[in-house]
Formats: sequence, structure tokens, C-alpha cells
Amino acid sequence: MGNIQVLSFEVANLIAAGEVVDRPASAIKEMMENAIDAGAKHVTVEIQNGGVSLMRVTDDGCGMSAEDLPMAIRRHATSKIRSADDLDGIMTLGFRGEALAAISSVSDMRIMSKRREDETGHQLEVRGGTITGVTDFGCRDGTTVIVEHLFANVPARRKFLKRDATESMAVSANVERVALSHPEVAFRFISDGQIKLDTAGDGKLMSAVYAVFGREFASRLIPLDYEFEGIRIDGFIGRSDNVKANRNGQNFFINHRYVKSRTAQAAIEQAFTSYLPPEKYPVCIMNIGLNPGRVDVNVHPAKLEVKFSNEKPVFEAIYYAVRQALEQDTSRPSLGTETMKPAFGPTGSRYSDMTSPVETERPKPVNERQMSMNDPAPSAGTSGPERITAEEYVAMYLNGGHGHQPASGSSAQAPHTQSAPRPAEPRRETGYVLPPPQDEVPPLPDEVPPLPDEMPPLPGKKPPLPDEVPPIPDEIPPLPDEAPPIPDEVPPLPDEVPPLPDDKPAPAADAPDTPPYRIVGEVFHSYVIVEQGERMLLIDKHAAHERIIFENLRENLRKKSVDSQFMMLPVDVMLMSDEVGLIDTYRKELEAIGFSFTCLRNTVRVDALPSGIETSAIPDMFAAFAEQLAHGTGDARITRDILFEKALFQASCKAAIKAGRDYPPEQVAWVVQQLMKLPDITFCPHGRPVAMEMKKRTLDHQFERC
Repeated sequence: MGNIQVLSFEVANLIAAGEVVDRPASAIKEMMENAIDAGAKHVTVEIQNGGVSLMRVTDDGCGMSAEDLPMAIRRHATSKIRSADDLDGIMTLGFRGEALAAISSVSDMRIMSKRREDETGHQLEVRGGTITGVTDFGCRDGTTVIVEHLFANVPARRKFLKRDATESMAVSANVERVALSHPEVAFRFISDGQIKLDTAGDGKLMSAVYAVFGREFASRLIPLDYEFEGIRIDGFIGRSDNVKANRNGQNFFINHRYVKSRTAQAAIEQAFTSYLPPEKYPVCIMNIGLNPGRVDVNVHPAKLEVKFSNEKPVFEAIYYAVRQALEQDTSRPSLGTETMKPAFGPTGSRYSDMTSPVETERPKPVNERQMSMNDPAPSAGTSGPERITAEEYVAMYLNGGHGHQPASGSSAQAPHTQSAPRPAEPRRETGYVLPPPQDEVPPLPDEVPPLPDEMPPLPGKKPPLPDEVPPIPDEIPPLPDEAPPIPDEVPPLPDEVPPLPDDKPAPAADAPDTPPYRIVGEVFHSYVIVEQGERMLLIDKHAAHERIIFENLRENLRKKSVDSQFMMLPVDVMLMSDEVGLIDTYRKELEAIGFSFTCLRNTVRVDALPSGIETSAIPDMFAAFAEQLAHGTGDARITRDILFEKALFQASCKAAIKAGRDYPPEQVAWVVQQLMKLPDITFCPHGRPVAMEMKKRTLDHQFERC
């Protein structure tokens, strides 16, 4: 007997289950995709104990007949494709016919389904991959899949599951991604009896984003709408103030299928160059629409990775779509008002959670032992201070403070001498300390002393004027005979004031195209307050000037024709043989940006480079070219532009005016004027906001004027 045997159907299903279903979240994803492929408009997902005890997915799709139910749990049984040619243009989310077979082999499953044309529905029961029966069942149109006791027959797999809370979060993440990829479907997610997500299903992506991420996240997004070489890019990207410390906020969908793509990640991150803070990553909800024949989705068991027939146009489409959206965005971050909330209590009355200003504290009588120097603090069981009104305190004050008499005797006593407790001085919540009560009120005098005849002069005042004013002189000294000559010609004013830090720029009133605004002032020699219509801007003058200089330099770079400079001695760049082959393949693109080189076996000999590039940067540039071209994450021109932009960062920062220093008002006014002319300048090259915005209605709300 030979050693090679054909595995049984049950064992093959268990092996496939390990590839397709590794946790409840992956099972939920497969069942949701089946519901979407069935044309559902409403999908409800319910789990218990992270999905281990119960998973239920209900949809209102086309449903299945009694004959189709047993076929649905067989391996490689599907209605999505018919032949091998269909794999070249897959538009459905599922197509392999493995999901239900894998799930049913490691759980107890029930499928209830009804077609619209049928009078009754049917129910299929499966235990550990074995069908126990198919019966008639009364249910509504659509399909409901119930999965219980996941991995009950595979204990080794079940012990690798995480805590219920962790598995529940993984399920929630998958539901959110599917909801974002199909905003035309209404999704509801219920975990342990609590509704965690409920989308509208109105076909608007912003509605799904709002339901998944909330209002604050949705308000800091920039829309995408771009097409390049038959590739459609739409969705949203986060502004520079809406970033994360990792790539978890990047959601890419290819033909409405959630995927992970290095090409898309590299494209959006390179597009955010000069718009992103250091060590931060952009967020996005981006759908990439392209011909299904140009992408292969059958390269990963979970269909999370794809392979493009040509990655270069995909990269460029994403890069230019994001770059265009960033350069055209004119929204500014809003000035936070969390610390300016009015003090309203739960009853709605003002200051209901604060102490009334007419109340003062009255100390509780304390044991003398607690006030000794050996034990100065009251015991833990002592209650807090009592409250008395101002009228009570005045009455006590006029009555000589009876009942609150201060202890007599000197305060300086021996260390072991006990003394009567001295009550704390009553104080108001406003911080003003009232005077302590006295034993007796001093009587008023019988007679008021008369006022003096003459009041002495107050200190610091000028002495009185003299009685007589000195006479005016008879003769006034004559003016000089000759005045200084007036020049024949006045030198003309320059046509345009160059925007240098040391010059005095033109005031804002000279710019007719600038929206009307008013510079209110400057605080801390760093931030300029500007009033414009119904909003207030708080401008960081250094960040604003830095971005203005950077934009001017980058514009000059774009307009300048490509000039090459030949070197006396060529530079040899050591690369791997496959990298040299890539450089030689893209020779035309590299020469178009100013390089001239010769490809050897493991070396690229560079003898000319673009003007403005340091010779020391050649090895790093060619290494970057080879790496990005190998992974389809860029082309030569985009890489050149990014490297140029990074070189301009420091130059712009050093040339800009500095925060914390006092500059002439004309210079600050020029920065504001340039910023108002360019409303798309919202962040400095390092990703910091240039200006913060606050609406007038927000201030009115904070001061209760609305």
C-alpha cells in the first residue's frame, strides 16, 4: 500500500476552514459578503461572547431554494462564476465557494432562507459539517445564517482565540469596513444585546463615515474625486490635523472590496509629503475603481491582498488625486472650545454645580485632641464644613460672635500643651476672606471733628499756578533766510516690494482681490488675531510665513526648465544587479529630469545630475529610485519632486519670521495679506496648522448671546 492517500471530505473541510475561518471576525466577513452579493439592502449582524457562542447574519437578499441549501455548504459550490474565464473579471465579493463549507465544518449551523416567489421558506441544519435535515420553515424574504459553538469540534483551534472583548472588537472592525465599502446597504451590528453600529444605507459615503467614526472625525475630511487612465479615485482623506500614529486609519477598497495594498499606502503617504507631521500617518476611506481585468483578487486566502497588472498608473492615480485634494482644500482647523463651556448644572440653572456666592463655610466643632500639635489633622470620620448664609454671618458678627468665640491665650504654646480649638475663618467661595468676628463693636464718636480750612496738597500733584502770567516778548526771532533746497526729482517708488523678512510689505488695503478682513492685534509675539466676516482667525505668523515661502520656492521649481550640470568626476553608485536593471529600464524617465548615467554590472555611473542637487545626495536618490520602482510605489519624477520638496523644508523654515519676536506691523500685515490671498494654505510644510478658526456664532453660544 502506498503512502500517499486522498484525504476525506471532512478532513479537507477542516484544512480549508483553517485558511478561510481563523476567528469569528473572518466568518462574519464571509457571511456579510454573501449577503451583499445576494442583493441585500438591509443586513443585521448579531454576536454573543465575541461570536464564539452565537453569530447571526440576517439579510433581505434574493434567498435560496430548498435545492440550493444543501449545495451552499459544499466546497467549491458557488453561483458567482461558471468557468475559468470568469476569474478575469470578478465583480462579486465571493467566488470560491468555500466560506459556508468551512464555517459549517467547525460549528453548528442553521440556514433559513426564502425567495420572494416562494410561498414558504426552508431551513437547513448542519452539525460539524454533516447535514441533519432540510425542512419547511416560515420566515421572511431573504436569508438568515446562525452559527453556534464555533470550533467546538476543533479544541486546538479554539484555544487560540482571544478574550471575548477582543474578538468582539475584531468583528466590529470587519462590520465597519464592509459598511464603508457599501454605503448603499443599511448595516446594524448588535453585540451582546447592544446596538454598536447602525448605518443609514442611503448610498452616501459621508453618512456611513459619520455612523462609523463620528462627527468629529467626519468634519475633518477632504473629499476625493479624480480619474486617471481609466482608474477612478473617490472617497475621503483626512486633513493634516486628522492623522494617526499608525496605518490603521487607512481604508482602501478596490471595486468596493476592502484590501491591503502597499502601492496605495506608499502613494497616499508620498502625496502627504509637506502636509504631514513627523511620525504620523494619513487616514483615508478611498475606493479605487478600475477594470476588474487589471487586478487579481485571487492571491490571498482571505482576499485581503491583490495584484495589479501594472502598479504604476494605480500609484499615480492615487498620488495625484490626494495631492490635488490637499492643494485645493481651503478648510482650516477649528479653535477648540472644550475649556470654555458654561457652568450649567443638571437642572439647567446657571452655576447649579457651584457654591452660591452668598454662602460661607462654618467649621464643625472638633475634638481638642485633634487640634493638638502632636495630631494637627482631624480624624477621618469628621464631617466636612457646614454652610451658613451671609445674613446669619452678619447677625453672628453683630452679636459678638457668640457660639464662635476664638480661643484666648497665646498661640505659641509648649509642644505638649493642649489648647481649645480655634475655628477656621469663614470664607466665601469667591476667594475673598471675611474678617473674623470681634468681641465688641467699637462705639461711634459723639462729635465729628471739623474739616481743616485748607486741604494740604496731595502727594505727587503739581504745585498751583502762579497768580501772574509772564508777559509775551515784544519781538519774535526771525526765521532763517534760506530754507533747505527741494530736490528737482523724487526717486520713483518700486513697483513691487519683494517679500523678504527685512522689508516692509504693503498693507492689506492695497490688495483689491483679498477678502475684507481686519487685523485686531498680536498676542505673545506669535499669534495674529484677524477678524473676517463672521469668523475669527488665530494665525501662527511663523508657520504662515514658512508655508508662503515654501509655496513660492516650489512654484519656481515647477516653472523652471530642467537643467543638468556635468561633473568633473563621475559618481559610482553600488546597486544590486536587479536594481541596475530597473534603473536601465526607466532610463528615459531619469534622463528627462536631468540625470545622465551608464549602467554597469553592479554599478550605476552618474556623470550629470539636475541643477540644485548636491553630489552627496546621488547615492541616496538612486537607492530610493530603485526601491520605489521595484515595488511600484512611485516613478522618477514624483520621487525627484518629493526629494526636492524635503530639501526646501529647512530653507523655508530658516527664512521665515520667528515666533516670539517683535516685528514691524507692516511685515506682519504682509504675511496676513499673503495668507488671505492663498486660502489653500492651511498647514506648514511640517504639518502644523497655519491658522485656527472660530465662528462668531460659537462665541455667541459660549457667552449665551444666541
